[in-house]
Amino acid sequence: MHFGSDLMRAYEKLGMRTRINAAAFGTSGGGSIMFPEVLSAMQEASKSYISIPELLQKAGDRIAQLAGVEACYITNGAAAGVSLSVAACMTGKDDSRVHQLPNTEGMKDEVIVQRMQLNFYELMVRLSGAKIIETGLANRVYPWHIESSINERTAAIVHFPAYSPPTDLPLEQVIEVAHRYSVPVIVDAASEFPPFSVLSEFWELGADLTILSGGKGIRGPQSSGLILGRKDLVEACAMNASPNHGVGRPMKVGKEEIVGLLTAVEMWSDSKFEKKMFDSWQKSSEYMKNCLSEIPGVRAFLGSSPPSSTGNSVRPLGLPYVQVEWDERKITKTIEQVVEELGKGNQIIEVSLGFPDGILLNPATMQPQEEMIVVDRLSEIFAN
Repeated sequence: MHFGSDLMRAYEKLGMRTRINAAAFGTSGGGSIMFPEVLSAMQEASKSYISIPELLQKAGDRIAQLAGVEACYITNGAAAGVSLSVAACMTGKDDSRVHQLPNTEGMKDEVIVQRMQLNFYELMVRLSGAKIIETGLANRVYPWHIESSINERTAAIVHFPAYSPPTDLPLEQVIEVAHRYSVPVIVDAASEFPPFSVLSEFWELGADLTILSGGKGIRGPQSSGLILGRKDLVEACAMNASPNHGVGRPMKVGKEEIVGLLTAVEMWSDSKFEKKMFDSWQKSSEYMKNCLSEIPGVRAFLGSSPPSSTGNSVRPLGLPYVQVEWDERKITKTIEQVVEELGKGNQIIEVSLGFPDGILLNPATMQPQEEMIVVDRLSEIFAN
């Protein structure tokens, strides 16, 4: 079965243009494109009725085994994972408390977040009923900032690697301070995958729960996510989530998404598969770099893990990318004009802005052969 052409017709019927994603995995852009094996597994899963609680348990156990962590729960996205993880830290495995949320009376309900990490996803913390306690200065965080924010109402500390600047307190120190006071640490690592080792990396650092998106780098269903870590807290997440009647009841994940995400994780657990993916990205990067470098006035070069303002991750991803810059005296187009022209035509091409100049091309989000289309479009734009 060929899904691509059917999908194209579905969008065409709505008068929509499809996109080549040379930028990054993002929810508003459709997440990622699932592997054919994932789609096949989801189609197979759709043909039978099944016990969802049992499926969640068995699929979670399998992923935990592959990842090398105590336990895993599959939810409907990383954002839901944040809400469920915070709820779990407030209720534990107490049914009366599960049914009480979002009313937190009598519970530990304060969640500490470093001030510079505050972002849109703090709403997911508050959605569970918790209160956010900001800590640190606007340009520096010290261990005593964390320590002084902990009290008898502290339920957890949430760490957002993607929004953590270098002047934040590193995760290792956050964990050390938190655990001194028996406070669990939740890491929202939604977009930190690949490599596969990230599934256990924060756990090995000491984080109690790690949250990842299933629909970004893992390339499972977009409406899926993982919570990995401490068994008791993962079990509390399940109690707060669908199909149970906790605060996470609306955060429903279907049998198809559960099986699809498990399939994607199993594929990535094969080191040969992961190497094949990285090799293909490197090959695409080299092709784009070599072709674009031949254009007069253009400079293209390879990089690894593009720098970003949201950078202080505990480990370098090592993902290849291509940075493209040009001499505006020879090619009289600004970055904004080039990006605008890439948005024209039958198919939109999305790119990221370069650091400090030009644009970035990300092969990990592109489909085979799309690097040729990107090169042709950029060559056209620069020639004109």
